[in-house]
Amino acid sequence: MRPLIAIPARFSASASALRHRAEVSARALVEAVWRAGGEPVSLHPYAPAGVADPVEVAGRLARFDAVLLPGGGDLAPHRYGDRTAHESVYDVDDEQDGFDLEVARQALAAGVPVLAVCRGLQVVNTVLGGTLEQDMGGTDLEHRHVVHPVAVLPGSLLEGTTGAQKVNASCYHHQRVSQVGEGLVVTAEAADGTIEALEAPGLASWFVAVQWHPEDNAHEESAQQSIFDAFVGAARS
Repeated sequence: MRPLIAIPARFSASASALRHRAEVSARALVEAVWRAGGEPVSLHPYAPAGVADPVEVAGRLARFDAVLLPGGGDLAPHRYGDRTAHESVYDVDDEQDGFDLEVARQALAAGVPVLAVCRGLQVVNTVLGGTLEQDMGGTDLEHRHVVHPVAVLPGSLLEGTTGAQKVNASCYHHQRVSQVGEGLVVTAEAADGTIEALEAPGLASWFVAVQWHPEDNAHEESAQQSIFDAFVGAARS
């Protein structure tokens, strides 16, 4: 039986197959989970007034074997302690933020395997008291629509998973980690010093967070698919 993988859905203004606004999961992401042997399940983000009920979220997650925190728009800066927002901050949704943050908090507390992708990495870093750089400095410095090499820390879970100390990362982000959250360690960096992966050695469960989108080329690059394979394997066991 395929392990159940919870993926918080993303609010979307429209979807071509529907007549209404939508809640979606990226097809490349769910296909990567499916190839790895998992059953991807979208969760409705419910957090009235931007605050999710911890007991309710914990109960909803209890039926799942693992949690995947996907990419998406920016977190509201006040969530990590900034009083003002840079003009580049986009697609902030208070309900989405409140739900994602509580899902991350409860998943880490429950000890289930967690894979965090792009925004997902930033969500986990925020939950653990870290901060973000709101904008990396414009088109010459941000990592939008960029594929670049990432150096992976020897001995890390990510290296053991991908079998490589350098991988090509498909990135789409203009923000990055500033202060690393409590209990997290940096396990991959770009040449410009951008933190590209985080792990939590103190957790008993499987946890990897990557700033890039491994689903973009997982269908053709084994190193990227291996991240999903290891994640679903941890969920199965």
